[in-house]
Amino acid sequence: MSRCAQHRYWADDCEVEALQLTPHEQERLLIHVAADVAEKRRARGLRLNHPEAVALITAHLLEGARDGRTVSELMASGRKVLTRDDVMDGIPEMIHDVQVEATFPDGTKLVTVHDPIV
Repeated sequence: MSRCAQHRYWADDCEVEALQLTPHEQERLLIHVAADVAEKRRARGLRLNHPEAVALITAHLLEGARDGRTVSELMASGRKVLTRDDVMDGIPEMIHDVQVEATFPDGTKLVTVHDPIV
């Protein structure tokens, strides 16, 4: 028995449509979830690990592209998302580049941020 959103009751015969995401959409969703976790941890004063730092920077780039910012603006702002104090020791040296194919109003472009944690 499952909760039927269409009929607002519990039923055996209600078809529940699963959210169908492409692998690309799944990857983007995972990035945003990881970035949300990272932001909450940073807000609690925790220093971020490698995956959390990359996710936060990547989500910043994806959202900036969606907002219509330029590649050059994102390359610059991507270096201001995190500081050395925001991440665990050794993490800045591990992340040399963050690259993402972001969707801009005029199409998809590759955005690269070199040495993103200063």
